Amino acid sequence: MPTVTIEGEKTFDVAADTKLVLAIEDAGIDILHRCGGNARCTTCRVEILEGNAPPMEAAEQERLAREVDLPAGTRLSCQIRVVSDLSVKVLRRAGAEGMTPGTRPMD
Repeated sequence: MPTVTIEGEKTFDVAADTKLVLAIEDAGIDILHRCGGNARCTTCRVEILEGNAPPMEAAEQERLAREVDLPAGTRLSCQIRVVSDLSVKVLRRAGAEGMTPGTRPMD
């Protein structure tokens, strides 16, 4: 079972092939997500600090290409399936931005 570490928060086990955004939310960590997991909004972005996330698919690449000044290793957590240990930093939080998450992304 892979382990996910959220910088400054906690470390927890995740069932293999779980979407990272769902793993983070289910661990009780505040993460913003607004588009339902469709790679449209970038609100669920994280920075991969350590570990190997699967390669980006076209939708994620295209959406992130429209952003500027993103840290190296920025990914959309709704597009990552956890397959090995990861250490990540959550870049946007619902509470801090005064927003509520959108529809829960489908698994």
